[in-house]
Amino acid sequence: MAFLRTTRPEEDLEVVRGRDVTLRQPQALDYAQWAELRALSRSHLVPWEPTWGPDDLSRSMFRRRLRVYAKDIREDSSYPYFIFNGATLIGGLTLSNVRRGSAQTASLGYWMGAPYAGRGHMQDAVTAFLRVAFGQLGLHRVEAATMLKNAASIRVLESCGFENEGLARDYLKINGRWEDHLLYAHVAGRPAAQARRDGGGG
Repeated sequence: MAFLRTTRPEEDLEVVRGRDVTLRQPQALDYAQWAELRALSRSHLVPWEPTWGPDDLSRSMFRRRLRVYAKDIREDSSYPYFIFNGATLIGGLTLSNVRRGSAQTASLGYWMGAPYAGRGHMQDAVTAFLRVAFGQLGLHRVEAATMLKNAASIRVLESCGFENEGLARDYLKINGRWEDHLLYAHVAGRPAAQARRDGGGG
C-alpha cells in the first residue's frame, strides 16, 4: 500500500505527531542512537522482551531489521516506528500481524528507553498512533498483550482506551520463559473516555 512506502525519498517519509513526540519509520542513520539507547536500557527491557541474541545490537543485525521492516511495510503486514522527543530517540512502537478481510485487526507492541520511562511519552505515542491505525490504515481493532506484573504497560494501555479482555496462559516466550499475559483491545469508534476504567496517567 502507499502508506509508508519505502521507495519514497527520506525527506518525504510519513510521520505521526503526538503532543510531545514524533514517530517515524526507522532509518539506517538511526543505528548509533538506537544501539546506545538499547544497550543503556538493557536491564530495563530484558524482563519484558524475547531473549536478546548475542549480536542483537550489531550494525549488521540492524541492517537486517531494516530490510525486514521494508518488506513488511510493502506487504501491509507490519508498521514499525521509532519514537523521538525532539531529535532524541526514546523508544519504539510496532503495529504487527496485520489481518485484513473480515478482521481488520493488528497487534501493538512498544518499548521505551530507561531514561525516558514514566514521563508519559508512551501514552502520547500510542494515542497519536491510534489515529493512524483507525484512520489511514483502516483498522477496526488494535490488540495488545502485557505481562501481569508490567504495571507501567497496563497503565499505558488503559489510559489510551484499551479494555482488558482476559488472561492468556503461557502466551509469549519472554526472556526465555513462557509467560501469562493480559489481553487488551481498542476498537475503532470507542472514545478513550468511554472505554477506560477509572482513568489514570501512564
